[in-house]
Amino acid sequence: MLRLARFLAAGFTALALMTPAAPAKDKKKDPDAIGERDVGKGINFYSLEKEIALGKELAQEIERQAKIIDDPIVAEYVNRVGQNLVRNSDAKVPFTIKVIDSDEVNAFALPGGFFFVNSGLIIRAETEAELAGVMAHEIAHVAARHGTRQASRAAIANYAMIPLIFMGGWTGYGVRQAASVLVPMQFLQFSRAFEREADLLGLQYLYKTGYDPTAFVDFFERIQALEKRRPGTMAKVFSTHPMTDDRIREAQKNIQEILKAKPEYIVTTSEFEEVKSRLIALTSRRKPDDKDANRPRLRKGPGGGPVDAEDEKDRKDKPKDEDERPTLKRRG
Repeated sequence: MLRLARFLAAGFTALALMTPAAPAKDKKKDPDAIGERDVGKGINFYSLEKEIALGKELAQEIERQAKIIDDPIVAEYVNRVGQNLVRNSDAKVPFTIKVIDSDEVNAFALPGGFFFVNSGLIIRAETEAELAGVMAHEIAHVAARHGTRQASRAAIANYAMIPLIFMGGWTGYGVRQAASVLVPMQFLQFSRAFEREADLLGLQYLYKTGYDPTAFVDFFERIQALEKRRPGTMAKVFSTHPMTDDRIREAQKNIQEILKAKPEYIVTTSEFEEVKSRLIALTSRRKPDDKDANRPRLRKGPGGGPVDAEDEKDRKDKPKDEDERPTLKRRG
């Protein structure tokens, strides 16, 4: 009897060893694990301290070239929205968040937590959740250390670049125009895999902060629809990482499969509407830039309509009575 019991016990043990274990849950897809997971793993030539120092240097260069909106109400609000998202993220660095006076619908975060939001993005967003969704995506890039990991990959592909990285010679390391300032391309233009990861993480940060995660998708779908109706009007929107149809579908899938529905979400606030109105008023009072002599200009004709410089010259060359009669010009 004892032998039979031992035999059965050994059999059950062997069976247990042969039974495949349940697959471990991917922490990157677990919102409950936010803050307790290392999402920035990967080859990286930069320590976290060097990453912060690099980001600070780049941010200072941006602030020398761009116009920062220092209105206390606007600056405090955008910073508060961003810091609330940071607290519900995997980021391991403090964030400095500022608003750039630019019509371009954009936002970008540099390595080390230096984050810039264009006024055009705030004005174009319809709800606070839409604004927070874009900010959460950028915070995810910093949390996952995509900027320096991308730069490290580029350095491996071209060892001649490595001295430039450690000597701080970023100016000659491939630059691009972003928000009217020069920023090294490898710190803003990410691989498709990094963009998908930022979408995945950003949606979770948005969700954990209490916002409706579908707002992120809604914003980009609306931007795409606007671009289709008026091609070229939004061509610069997130030119460093455009939102493709595939990414939108994947984001929708992640929302359905990963994020448990909550009874209620934050969609917008009265404060968002107040700040948006304040920004519109501030930016509408901008003085025109007269430094660019080659910029096209329109002047008002006698009837109040715009005419170009050549039309005005023709008008001045005509006799007065002829000039005041309406004329029609046919296109050849």
